Amino acid sequence: MANYITLIRTLLSFAVVAMLHVRTKWMYVAAFVVTIVLIWMDALDGYVARRRKETSKLGAVVDILGDRVVEMSYWIVFAKFGWVPLWVAILVSARGILVDGIRALALERGMTAFGSTTMMRSKLGALLVSSRLSRALYGGAKTLAFSLLILAFAPGLFRHIGPIVTWLAYASVYTTVVMCVIRGLPVVAEARHLVRR
Repeated sequence: MANYITLIRTLLSFAVVAMLHVRTKWMYVAAFVVTIVLIWMDALDGYVARRRKETSKLGAVVDILGDRVVEMSYWIVFAKFGWVPLWVAILVSARGILVDGIRALALERGMTAFGSTTMMRSKLGALLVSSRLSRALYGGAKTLAFSLLILAFAPGLFRHIGPIVTWLAYASVYTTVVMCVIRGLPVVAEARHLVRR
C-alpha cells in the first residue's frame, strides 16, 4: 500500500508541473493545494508502511526514488520559469544523485537510509539525516518553498501582500537548499566506510 501512495505522489507531481503551465489564478491555487497534499503523502507512505508492517528495503528505496522525482520535478520547472536560479535545481539534483548512489552502495551491503539498519554510524549523522525530526523539518521547508513559490507567481492572486509572499517563498527556498546540503554531508562522510569495506 505504501508503495502505491508513493507512485500516486510521483504522478501527482507531474500533474502539478502540467498545471503550472496553465497560467490562471485558479490553476495555480489548485497546484498549491496538490503540492501540500504531495508533501503530506510523503509522511503518509512511511506511516502506512509501519502501521501495516510492510516496511522493507525495497519500500525504502521506492520512497527515496519518489522523493527525488517529486523534488527534481519542482526544482526543474521552477528553474525553467526563472523562479529560482538554475544553480538551485542543479545543486539539489546533484546532491540527490550523489547521496542516492552512496545509499545504493550501502544497500548492497545490507544497510538502508533510515530505520534500524541505517547506514548512518554517527549520532550526529543519524540526527541530521534519518531522524524523524530532521525529515519533518526538511519536509516542512520543502512544503513552504514549493507552495509559496507557486502562490508568489500565481497570476493576479496577491496584489497587496505579494512582496511578503515572495520574500517568504525565497527565504523558504534558500532554507531548503541549505538543509538539503547539510543533510547530504553526513551521507557523503559515511561513504568512506563503505568504500573501505
